[in-house]
Parts: sequence; structure tokens; C-alpha cells
Amino acid sequence: MMNWNKSEIDVVVKHAENGFHFLQTLNCVQRAQLMHAIADEIDAIDETLIDTAHLETALPIGRLQGEKARTVNQWRTYADAVATGMYAEARVDKGGNGPFDLRKMNRGLGPVVVFGASNFPFAFSTAGGDTASAIGAGCSVIVKAHPAHLKTSHMMAEAIQRGIATYGAPEEIFGHIASGSFEVGQQLVQHPSVKAVAFTGSFIGGKALFDLGQKRTEPIPVFAEMGSINPVFVLPNYLQLHVASFAKQYVASLVLGVGQFCTNPGVLVALVGPDLEKMKDYIKQEIANVPAGKMLHVGIAEGYNHHKNEVLQYEQVSLIGVGEAATEVGEAQATIVEIKASYLTKNPNLMEEVFGPFGLLISCADELEMNEVMQHLAGQLTLTFAATDEDIKRQIILFQLAQEKCGRLLFQGMPTGVEVQFAMQHGGPYPATTDPRFTSVGPDAVKRFLRPISFQNWSNDFLPDELKDGNLLQINRLVNQRWTKD
Repeated sequence: MMNWNKSEIDVVVKHAENGFHFLQTLNCVQRAQLMHAIADEIDAIDETLIDTAHLETALPIGRLQGEKARTVNQWRTYADAVATGMYAEARVDKGGNGPFDLRKMNRGLGPVVVFGASNFPFAFSTAGGDTASAIGAGCSVIVKAHPAHLKTSHMMAEAIQRGIATYGAPEEIFGHIASGSFEVGQQLVQHPSVKAVAFTGSFIGGKALFDLGQKRTEPIPVFAEMGSINPVFVLPNYLQLHVASFAKQYVASLVLGVGQFCTNPGVLVALVGPDLEKMKDYIKQEIANVPAGKMLHVGIAEGYNHHKNEVLQYEQVSLIGVGEAATEVGEAQATIVEIKASYLTKNPNLMEEVFGPFGLLISCADELEMNEVMQHLAGQLTLTFAATDEDIKRQIILFQLAQEKCGRLLFQGMPTGVEVQFAMQHGGPYPATTDPRFTSVGPDAVKRFLRPISFQNWSNDFLPDELKDGNLLQINRLVNQRWTKD
């Protein structure tokens, strides 16, 4: 990891400008071909990548193998979507009431700075979805590598460059900066030639970058995914029918990956009563068998223990159960606690995320209190109902309120599985993300890095391929208010 001064950063950004200008010469089909070339190189990396990431992050080999496959799939899925022209959103309006010719499409914003995430060294880091979607939009990328897995990041960066070379594009499309310095990140965000930022991580980090982006002479979008507590509301009829299996499912989701998922279900909301008491007993039994887990790095483990102990100091908080005790530095002990809903208004800090295998059960005296808990929730990535149809019919107001609070609303199941699909929404109202209109998972992530431009009365020779007469790319276009490939 080297130190970077301002002049060196200027050079990297200048290269990114050149890379962006090259990408603007490619049509959507050509960009997709470039993305597939990069995917091929990532796919071809041998097990050394998995072993390196395992040593740097303590993530299990099987999990990393799956994540690598997901990363390759992201590049290919996004590439195929880009090739269809759907994100160009080409519109052509000719003739009508006068001699006019208007054509509009989306083009890339400019160079994008991507901040690598710690908890997904492949899928949300150097070669992750942010990098893939930015290149798919026609934007060059500068990655600031996460300091917790620098060797892994370098290997991924080299694979990207090999893919670029195989396609025959200039290496300036992609830049890589290895630095743990906040000042380097600050300088990148504030550089006048950078046009957008993507970040996955903590609220403090994401909000700081967002503020920097807004204070520039030319403000830029900062797409920060900052996590959430992802509440699970378990309703009475469902709990009565599935109390034991639900407790098992909840604990398994809570401790998955040592709780280091941004969709970790950190809060559980239920009504008081005999079924809740049964559920607590089952939860206590389930979590007692959970071994202490190694977290991504010592700093995250220290943060987990600090925030967990802060919550445990509240007099109103009672312990439900714990997992096996940590015996090594960097390990986390799974913990679930309970608080009555009536205390939350006096202690709103209890609703903040504790990143790790920590769950907070909020017990509500009645349906009115459950509605109040929902109303007090900040924006979330996900919100889950463990419910039957009858439960939802009985609490339809709760269901309606939930739609205002999250980006993804689940009926049963757990939120920790995030599918790379068109219909996936991995984003949510603030403070889960800085812009709830967009997703950071799925092909629609490309939309973040685009802006529309309209061409009026231009000769066909000068128009982008996506807008030319004849539709040589055979993409779907809106021509005189009619969708067609003609």
C-alpha cells in the first residue's frame, strides 16, 4: 500500500478521463463485448484468488467460491442487459406538426470512483457490481481498494486489465488505488473530473462521502449503500403455526457470515403472549449452539463488541441468549436481547445497526404498538413479514406503512439472500442509501451512472449508433410514441 500525493491522483484521474472518452466511442453492444472479456478473465483466475481472499478476510472457502461465481455472473448478466439497449432508452420523434427531428438516449456521466467494500471482497469490491455497472454505462472507473484485502484487490484489478487488453481497449478505462488514507478518498471525490461515486459500507463513511460530493463547486451523485437493521415482523397466526421452525430460521440468518451482511435481520418485532415466550425459548436453544466466528478483521470485531456492550448497558435491555464465547482475537459471540416497544421512544439509539451476529427483539403490547414501531423506523434495505395471508389482512395498515420504509419487502423467508436479477431492489430510503431511486444489485444498477442527452436535427452520420436510422443494433426504441425494432 503506497502513499498517493495530489499530483499522482491527478494523473490517475486524467487517465480515467481518457478512458471515459474511449468508452463513449463504443455502442451498447461493443461495451457488452468488453464486459464479457473482463468476465472471462475473472472466471479464469485459479484457486490462488480464493486462498488469498480466505487469508485476508477469514471468509470460508465455499463462501468465496460462490461469491466469485456470483461476480462473474454479475458481469455477464449486466453485459447482456446493456447489449439489449434497454439502458440507452433510445427515443426518436420525427415529423408530426413540424419539420423537426428529435432523438434522445442515455450516456455515461464520466469517470466514477468506486470504494471497495470489506464484507464482499469480490462481489462488492474491486471487480464488483459497481465497477461492472459503471463500465456498462460507458463510464471509466477508479477503484480505491479496501485496505483489509489488498492482495485480493490487486489480483482482481489485474484480471480486469487483462480483459480490457483482450478486447483491445486502452488500460485507462480502469484505475486502481491501494491506500487506506481518508485524504486520498477525499481528494478523489473532490476532483473536478470525477462525476460520480459508488460506496458500500458504514453510515459514517457513506454520509461523509455524500457530503463531500454535495459541497463541490459542481455537486456529483454519491451512491452510498450504508446498511440497515432489516426488521422482521413476525405476526401472531404465523408464529403460532411455525414457532420452532421460525426461531431456527431467524437465528441461522442472523449469524450467517458472522452477521456481516448488509441485509442481516438485526431486529425482530413480535406481540407479547405465550407464543412469543415459546419463541424466545427456542431462540435461546438455537443460539447456544452457534460457535464464535472470526470477523473480517480485528477492527470490525472491536466495533461489534463495543456497540454490543453499549446496548447491554441499558437497564431495560434483557438478554435472551448467547452463542459460544469468543476465545481468539477477532472473534464475535452471537447475542440476542429483548426490549419492550414502549422504551424505544426514550432510547432511539437502540434501533441503530450493530454490525455482526447481534439481534434485538422488540416486544409489543398490542397491534397499535407494532404500528408505532413501524412508524419510528428509519429507511431500510429490507423489511420482512413472517406472516400468513390472514395476518396481513388483519394488519393491512402495517403492510401499507412498510412499503414506505424499505427497498425490498419480503413475505416470509429471510432477507440475507440477494439475487442478481432485474427485479431486485438493493437500496432503500435514507439512511439505508443516499438515493432510494436506484439499486446496487441487478442489471438496473447501470442506471445510476447515466444521464439523458437529446440530439435535434443532426445528420445520421453524426448520431450515436443507438439513434441512427435503420437501427443497425436492433435494439428496442420508442419511435414516434411506438416501441419498435424497425
